[in-house]
Amino acid sequence: MHYISKKFILKIPHYIEMYYCTNRHLIIFRNFPIYKSLKIKTQLLINKNQKFLKVTCKPLYEMSNNEKKRLKSMQTTQVVLLKQLITDIAFASCKKIKLVGVGFRVSSLKVSSIELLKFKLGYSHAVYFKIPKTLNIFCLKPNKLVIIGNSFLFLSQVAAIIRSYKAPEPYKGKGVVYTSEKIILKEGKKI
Repeated sequence: MHYISKKFILKIPHYIEMYYCTNRHLIIFRNFPIYKSLKIKTQLLINKNQKFLKVTCKPLYEMSNNEKKRLKSMQTTQVVLLKQLITDIAFASCKKIKLVGVGFRVSSLKVSSIELLKFKLGYSHAVYFKIPKTLNIFCLKPNKLVIIGNSFLFLSQVAAIIRSYKAPEPYKGKGVVYTSEKIILKEGKKI
């Protein structure tokens, strides 16, 4: 029996259901009403009684020598993707954003079944952002925003898009900032 390191063993929580399709090499996790799936490239050892999942470094199909050299990195990547999938199913992710600057405001609008965010960021015009249906975005205050969703990757992409509307400038720190972010300010010219 081949020894498998502990970092390649995943414990699945009892409230998450797991399905494995061997002929399509697909694993599906379900925590009602959320389903997430992942295409597998290496073999898995599954213990359904104890809810353990072991990722091996044995390939599922014939590989070239170049691909065999990258097998260890594929195994590690697969473990990380499975962990992220389980985390996405088990917990909702959250990002908090604040607008720093005089007159910087955000408000939510609803225009004929489309939800929008209206940003006033010091430009001559307002910036509008369409809220995706898979995310919940709340305006706590005119300058604070909370984004909640089940996919950490998608949530991070949306937060990055919102942040890119007015990235914080390095002298006064004005702009759209994550609340956990610390901006190091540059020193201005001395007269």
